[in-house]
Amino acid sequence: MNASNPKQNIWQVIFASSAGTLIEWYDFYIFGSLSLILAEKFFPDTNPTLAYIATLATFAIGFVVRPFGAIVFGRLGDMVGRKYTFLLTLLIMGGSTFAIGLIPSYATIGVFAPILVLILRLAQGLALGGEYGGAATYVAEHSPANRRGYFTSFIQTTATLGLFVSLGVILATRLLMTPESFNDWGWRIPFWLSIFLVMMSYYIRIKLHESPLFSKLKAEGKTSTNPLKESFGKKENLKLVLLALFGATMGQGVVWYTGQFYALSFLQNTMKIEFVQSNIIIATALLFGTPLFIFFGHLSDKIGRKKIMMIGMLVAAISYFPIYHAMDTTVDLSRKQEVVERYRIESTLTPHNGTLVETTRKTREFTDGTLVTEITSPDKKAAVKEVKLGQSQTIWIIFLVFVQVVFVTMVYGPIAAFLVELFPTRIRYTSMSLPYHIGNGVFGGMLPAIATLLVQKYNNHLAGLIYPVAIAIVCMVIGVVFIKERKTADGFEEDPEV
Repeated sequence: MNASNPKQNIWQVIFASSAGTLIEWYDFYIFGSLSLILAEKFFPDTNPTLAYIATLATFAIGFVVRPFGAIVFGRLGDMVGRKYTFLLTLLIMGGSTFAIGLIPSYATIGVFAPILVLILRLAQGLALGGEYGGAATYVAEHSPANRRGYFTSFIQTTATLGLFVSLGVILATRLLMTPESFNDWGWRIPFWLSIFLVMMSYYIRIKLHESPLFSKLKAEGKTSTNPLKESFGKKENLKLVLLALFGATMGQGVVWYTGQFYALSFLQNTMKIEFVQSNIIIATALLFGTPLFIFFGHLSDKIGRKKIMMIGMLVAAISYFPIYHAMDTTVDLSRKQEVVERYRIESTLTPHNGTLVETTRKTREFTDGTLVTEITSPDKKAAVKEVKLGQSQTIWIIFLVFVQVVFVTMVYGPIAAFLVELFPTRIRYTSMSLPYHIGNGVFGGMLPAIATLLVQKYNNHLAGLIYPVAIAIVCMVIGVVFIKERKTADGFEEDPEV
């Protein structure tokens, strides 16, 4: 059965839904992509490590509240409709992101800076909690049952593309101005751009029709009057919600954030890779990896969603420690030969907070092309170390990050179709949104902060991997044992209410 509206074909639906969702992810992720700068701007500079952890915790707050957004907007989407709900979430997200770019620094307004950031981050999390379920449900309900994996996989690309676009905008902004200007005020530009992207997306989405399956239920008077009670008050449906969380989205969430955000954090904070190069590495790996979301979504239509996701979690859990060890050894200076005659020290006067300060740069060069620079200035308590890899090392790191992105595409590509097919139309938005956002928002979103604390606790920069490996293994075991692939003779079960 093709459920698509003849006046609104599936590609129009995918484009409009994906464009808006991509922009919401862009809004959400520029905060994480700029976490080092935000820690400096919005938190006290007396303890840089604590400030960074506080920034990661604020970043994580946006994830933690996503399940509450799923409840609020999921209920609205199941009662009022998919279209108007994700129009509302789009406006909330865009307004909050733009406002973060307007907040004065901690040096200007003190403790009000982190408080305002926290409030806006909460609004972002609530909005995103309502966005994904609506977009995925909307596309799935326009798709034929035997191609849901393929069509919903385009929505699955938007989270990674949102991160890719955020990195691209940040890099473009950074390269168009001096590092000092970018650190002083230029970092705000990616936040300000959000308002134009949101207006464009709103214009595209306002022209959409409501989902045909939801319209049919509404016309027949069969929409849910209490989606929360039906989703979580009935034992049968609650069991499905819990299985979706602990047997699928929990592991998918940690694999997603390990392969993208933890990888970026590891490059910048552990390996000390220079800001521009570290972002280019992640962006390149994402560029090559993104088409695999569609590949694995399509493959799930042929062989099933579950086995692809479970294999992805297992292979990721087995591979993380070897991958990150290989990344780490790439910057092990004891393994490199220094070109002693190329060692140099440079002192320059650079603007900082309206005054000129002397900055000293000590640069060491190695035969493999690696450059290591230590930067000190009077207002810094310690030198800031930057590493710039040579060409062969850069390609190697891109490959190692790309492998992690492959794991991401395996667990994330099929999951929208998997969740949609798990629940009936009348409570689908609510039922699928909550486990998705707990799995991604709580288990996945807390990964940077938990991993950083584990590294601090065990004084081992690979200790942060304990968390995603453990969660992925537990989720994979639960999924294999308790979740059954839902198939019929034609490939997948049709919606029970259509």
